[in-house]
Amino acid sequence: MADEVAESKTTKQNSTIDLATMIGLIAGFGLISSAIILGGDPLAFINPPSILIVIGGTLAVTSMCFTLKEMAGSIGVISKAFFYPTFDPSDAAIQVLELSEMARKKGVLSLQNMVDTLQEQPFLYKGMLMIVDGTPSEEVESILRRDRSATLERHKKGASILRKAAEFAPAMGLIGTLIGLVQMLGNLEDPSTIGPAMAVALLTTFYGAVLANMVFSPMASKLERNASAEAVVSNVYLMGASSIGRQESPRRLEMLLNSTLPPSKRIQYFD
Repeated sequence: MADEVAESKTTKQNSTIDLATMIGLIAGFGLISSAIILGGDPLAFINPPSILIVIGGTLAVTSMCFTLKEMAGSIGVISKAFFYPTFDPSDAAIQVLELSEMARKKGVLSLQNMVDTLQEQPFLYKGMLMIVDGTPSEEVESILRRDRSATLERHKKGASILRKAAEFAPAMGLIGTLIGLVQMLGNLEDPSTIGPAMAVALLTTFYGAVLANMVFSPMASKLERNASAEAVVSNVYLMGASSIGRQESPRRLEMLLNSTLPPSKRIQYFD
């Protein structure tokens, strides 16, 4: 049984690139770039002052809504939109059922040799370590619940920063456009300069719309989706650790897990 549990570690949370995010981002920018290239001079869409206003202004205004610590701490969380651990609730459920069955047959202390093999699942590792150390199951459940809530709060904070950036980017684009219009209207002596100046003024609105709708908003949605997926697996580990600590029947644990898992992820561990 110990070998089986160790083997189940291969169903761990592997870090992988989110292909959907990468493909969507590349395809979106690729389509816009193609339209720009086919329609004329691509260099006409590059304007450093406009880029400075939109990107720099969005970062500056967004940082006003949060503390520097929150902004710095969100970098790692935001990166999960591109590179994140994969979560399989079914594999997680089978893993805790194997541990539960082993604890039921040989006692909780029999899991002591298995704890180190769980380090790639920090949440489960923390719970099983406390159980092996003799921590009451109620305290284990309470600690894991707080840990889960803190993790979800970090993910929500990262998503909220991106949502704020998505709100401010179009506004900064509009501000840049107004600046360009004021500068253009202040120099009407040469009518031939009105068209190019207007084009440059509109670039900031273009930059703001692209950043908000093709970068910030989709990334925020992906973070929220990943947080929900991680919460399902964390809940499986929490229920499993609590059940093992109370030395409950693995069959009962299976029923409890299936009651919380999505229909497509429910398991049949016992015949």
